[in-house]
Amino acid sequence: MSSMNCFESLKIELETSLKYEGIILLDEPIAPKTTFKIGGNAPLYLEPKDCTSLITSIKALKEKEIPYFILGHGSNIVVSDKGFDGAVVCTSRLSAITTEIEASDERQKNDGQALPHPISITCEAGTAIAAFINFCKKNAIENCEEFSGLPGSIGGAVYMNARCFEKSISDIIQSVFYLDMHTMETERYTFSASDWDYKKSPFQEKDVLILSATFSLVKNDEKKEQICEKCRSYMQQRVKKGHFEFPSAGSVFKNNRDFGSPSGKLIDECGLKGTQIGGAQIAPWHGNFIINTGNASEKDVRALVNLAIAEVKRQKGFELSPEIIFCGKE
Repeated sequence: MSSMNCFESLKIELETSLKYEGIILLDEPIAPKTTFKIGGNAPLYLEPKDCTSLITSIKALKEKEIPYFILGHGSNIVVSDKGFDGAVVCTSRLSAITTEIEASDERQKNDGQALPHPISITCEAGTAIAAFINFCKKNAIENCEEFSGLPGSIGGAVYMNARCFEKSISDIIQSVFYLDMHTMETERYTFSASDWDYKKSPFQEKDVLILSATFSLVKNDEKKEQICEKCRSYMQQRVKKGHFEFPSAGSVFKNNRDFGSPSGKLIDECGLKGTQIGGAQIAPWHGNFIINTGNASEKDVRALVNLAIAEVKRQKGFELSPEIIFCGKE
């Protein structure tokens, strides 16, 4: 059976399954589903409607030994110009947000105003960070304002331990619900600080699929305007830094305290800001951004990444470590 027939066969199987609801497409362009707007097609694209459908699709792919890539909102990846060998499974429709308040914390002030109290927010893996922040603003929930304007999904942010304005996702995580890809059983992880570090999560070393994450935050109705203002302020800082001027994958390299300077500054000091290869360019305003000026390819981005690594190593003696993920066919 040819590979395409294999994809067609799985498409029919899922379409007739009582356990799968969602989108199933053949030869689907993936570039428009990423923030970099780069890359080729996936021979099979799945967008499950819920966790049951997601698990059903993964089991079917594993049974047929079809390779797959899990896509969130595509904010930290560079897709190969050749696309993918196997399926792309997108979690974007898993976007439910729920809350839980401990009964002991449902207290009232003497004047009838609710006191600030701890609140747990659970987001499915495909929830957009923007939707999470908007939910918190609407409901006067604080301690996550720093993530305002961060692209991508909750699942991706947890996996990468996203960090914004000196705050990491791990600073607010309570637990994570995931699928063990070996046993195909669901498990719950309870936060332990020793498992996390800068841009590092325990899930990067395990074959798991994050299904949802629960965050420990604070509901404070009296500070609703201040919460919204803080979110606006962080968003404005991103705008000023040029985060949204061109398609990109955000920061290309991790920062390393041992280097003494942020990666962007090191790249700037090496005279690389504005350097362009094909349609990709190291942003003229920020050394740690590579932008798509209109027709960039994965090959162009990879060449710039390698150039930056080589030049910083040659001029500064430091080895930059990329945080963006190159994926798809080699």
